[in-house]
Amino acid sequence: MSPSAPRSIQPYIKPKTMRPTVFWRLAEDIPKSLQTGLMITSIVLPLLLWWTVTTFSSIDPKFLPSPAMVMEAFGRLWGTRELLKDTVASLWRVGVGFSLAALCSIPIGILMGSFPSIRALLEPIFGLMRYMPAPAFIPLLILYLGIGEEPKIALIFIGVFFFNALMVMDTVKFVPKDLIESTYILGGTRWQTLTQVILPHVLPGIIDACRINLAAAWQLVIVSELIAATEGLGRRISVAGRFLRTDEIFVGLIVIGLIGLAFDLFFQYLLRISCQWANQKR
Repeated sequence: MSPSAPRSIQPYIKPKTMRPTVFWRLAEDIPKSLQTGLMITSIVLPLLLWWTVTTFSSIDPKFLPSPAMVMEAFGRLWGTRELLKDTVASLWRVGVGFSLAALCSIPIGILMGSFPSIRALLEPIFGLMRYMPAPAFIPLLILYLGIGEEPKIALIFIGVFFFNALMVMDTVKFVPKDLIESTYILGGTRWQTLTQVILPHVLPGIIDACRINLAAAWQLVIVSELIAATEGLGRRISVAGRFLRTDEIFVGLIVIGLIGLAFDLFFQYLLRISCQWANQKR
């Protein structure tokens, strides 16, 4: 090529890279003010949309009541203490059923994840039970236990126990083997390895598993109350639907959502105070 021929300047051009905004940070923390603003928006925006639709459209309130109608229904049910009794009944059933399932599933899940022999013994039957929908057991539970509180608590137990045990097992299975071998090299026994190394390492995963499966417990208690119950939020929704009281249906759904959100925040707080090392690692 002759010296006078023009050279290509393409190899010397570097593409301009756009600096990502704070909103689109990938796997990084965002400012606290932005986080708070986005959380408030996630609540306010649907409420504003709900109010707009019910105010400026001709939708029948029987199909979509306005926020004011739902608040009025909430005040009416709270004033007669019916809503309080229904909420306490559902909370008690979820509390007992979920607590029993967690107390049984966490130790079994840890053992299944730690010892391949126990995993080989229990994982097939647990995997089989996991794919059986818990509501399908309702006729058998009513047949065996009647229509009192026992079948409702048993339904929650069945629906939570197997999922929680398998999720805990998967958490324990991925404990680094180097960590376990280092404990043995330092003179640790099998019991010390299990209680002082494996258990603290998987505690964040156990708390997350319980937080996720608590939602399943609430779904199951509502299903059980739709079938046979004299009180409870599920029964309140069922009765309201029978008489086309849509505002009371919304009250029941919103109360369930608020209770679930409160429990979710509690588990996040529990994870923050009990596993500070995990938060720092993140």
